[in-house]
Amino acid sequence: MKGLLLRLSELDSDAATAVRVIAHFEALLGGALDPATLARSTAALAGCAAGLELADGRTARFGPGGAALAGTPGRVSGRVDLEPAGRVWLERPGEPGPFDELVLEWMAIAARVLAGRPRAARSPRAADPALVELVLSGREDAPDRARALRLLGLAPQAPLRVVAVAPREPDPVTGTDAGVAAVALFGRGALRGSVRVARVGSLGAVLVQRPEGTPGGNAASPAAELRAALRERARERGTARRPDGGIRVGIGGAADPLAAHDSWAQACSALRFAVAGSPQEAVVDHDALGPVALLADIPVERLRAQPDVRLLGELARSERGGGQGSDLLAALAAFCRTGSLRQAAAELHLHHSSVAARLAHVEKELGWQLRDPQDRFRAQLALYALRLAGDG
Repeated sequence: MKGLLLRLSELDSDAATAVRVIAHFEALLGGALDPATLARSTAALAGCAAGLELADGRTARFGPGGAALAGTPGRVSGRVDLEPAGRVWLERPGEPGPFDELVLEWMAIAARVLAGRPRAARSPRAADPALVELVLSGREDAPDRARALRLLGLAPQAPLRVVAVAPREPDPVTGTDAGVAAVALFGRGALRGSVRVARVGSLGAVLVQRPEGTPGGNAASPAAELRAALRERARERGTARRPDGGIRVGIGGAADPLAAHDSWAQACSALRFAVAGSPQEAVVDHDALGPVALLADIPVERLRAQPDVRLLGELARSERGGGQGSDLLAALAAFCRTGSLRQAAAELHLHHSSVAARLAHVEKELGWQLRDPQDRFRAQLALYALRLAGDG
């Protein structure tokens, strides 16, 4: 075994430990990998049985003690499906562990390598939270912030973006937190550049510096790569046709590294506009908001008191018991963003008649005509305000 870690049940749930999990799979990928090695190593790492099935028929299933297991899997506590066929899974008798999702993410990456698909590129690096907080502080002296940047392995001269990551609802059982969510997302390796991850308060804080030659320049936003990672995650987990209650991401603008606190403030502001579910809605780039970002400066009480916002919130809450409130908001958001019934339906993986029925419900209750650009703009502003008020 290459660099076998302590059992995950003995480790704290933080970004540094999450990167150690990734390092374990990176070490496996750097050696002679086969299905038995991958399944045995994963089972030992997770402290429960693990298995895999590849499209070419190869299978492996091992217990945490290293013994091969025969027969069909027991209680599958988590799985990731592979394309075009195959899967990886964990068999934990109780609740999923705090790192099970991350382990499955990287077990799937390794399984795709075994199946002949390209592997993920670079891993993020866990950072000392104290150093990250120092970089993000607007109160500390510039020389101290520059030293913290150098200690993090970042260049004090190159543009830097800060990304804020939040799970929608941290799981009190598994302990999944923002640091782990950030590492899991950025660990997919699609993002070019230097990435440093730490947990700051209840959020994952990610410092990103792009290398020279990055398409769009070294100040380019990582929004496209992060949305692609979320779409891939949804496909693998079979949640592409429904919101999976996943993470939300806010991206700050490119800034001088010594003014990283400005990018952090923008990232936290953008995060308030994000809604878990659709990758387009879950990842919000502050730069792309334009003047809409000014809505975040309005006190929450004033937003909630605005008539359109109040009515939209009441509509969502009144239907939420039947599971329809979020469906109405999702249909309205998709239509406002695309301006097309069919495009909205395609994004939501619904028939256009289903989306039309939901929009008709909204129009009837709020008195809007969503084909009218003015009413559609009004609806979009109400949606933004509802999110900022914490009711969307």
